[in-house]
Amino acid sequence: MYHQSSTMIRTGARSSADAATLAGPATLASIFAGQVIERLDPGEALFWQGDAAPDLFEIVSGALRTVRVLSDGRRVITGFLFPGDVVGVSLRDRYLATVEAIAPTEVRRLTRHRFEAVIERHPALRPQLIERLCDEMTAAQEQVVLLARKSAEERVASFLLALAHRYRGQLLPGYRLFLPMARLDVADYLGLTIETVSRIMTRLVSRDIIANEGRYIVIKRPGALAEIAMDDDDSEVAQLCAN
Repeated sequence: MYHQSSTMIRTGARSSADAATLAGPATLASIFAGQVIERLDPGEALFWQGDAAPDLFEIVSGALRTVRVLSDGRRVITGFLFPGDVVGVSLRDRYLATVEAIAPTEVRRLTRHRFEAVIERHPALRPQLIERLCDEMTAAQEQVVLLARKSAEERVASFLLALAHRYRGQLLPGYRLFLPMARLDVADYLGLTIETVSRIMTRLVSRDIIANEGRYIVIKRPGALAEIAMDDDDSEVAQLCAN
């Protein structure tokens, strides 16, 4: 059984949510409008790897990490989740990973049956669902490339760029990037040691590419950061970055 936060805020009656559904939701996230908001503290699990997966979740605020535990007990962080993400769309019977909050987080829950019923009644949402599934596949492929082909410095640079573009489309010099995750989480996600991540961050600071301000990273030269991260698939990222 997955662990559920005991702290909830009622944001709308069920009748209101049903009325919005009947009116025709504009986006996948709007299907969750009016659902109960559940709060998670840092370190608290939304659900556990191997649990039955009857529900989907919309991330309202905060941040979470997805964690797989291997047969030998090693922990692997496979991704991070942020506001606007919908969790569990591609799953069926079981959750394939544990999802834990890494900051104070709020989510909305919807049963899979109800979610699929809304999609069935409103075909205009199906392209968004397909796009979401494609995004998940693309993210998985990019993670394989990140771990298999890129050097340690390229991995860190790629991670910072991807996170910055997750928050903001065009990346300008001086952008302050908030890192809700611990340095150890970054290292686990990138397949590196925490010492290596810290050493690369220090090197980027010394080259005046970034500045370290506690939980914030100031990206002073996004073009230079894109050059470090670049391979054949990063040209679009470089075009979005100002020099």
